[in-house]
Amino acid sequence: MQDKSYELGTIVEMKKGHPCGENKWQVIRLGADIKVKCLKCGRTVMIPRIEFNKKIKKVIG
Repeated sequence: MQDKSYELGTIVEMKKGHPCGENKWQVIRLGADIKVKCLKCGRTVMIPRIEFNKKIKKVIG
């Protein structure tokens, strides 16, 4: 199983892609909710931490 530890600025790949066609996101806020930014279109989304941990595929860097 992949190590799914992440911190601010980490690039992660999600299981399901964004409607713009990208599935790589940058973590820009940590807390009870995690805020991520799409690397293609720049859209930001807040996701509850538990849901984020289920949807993450792998940590890129």
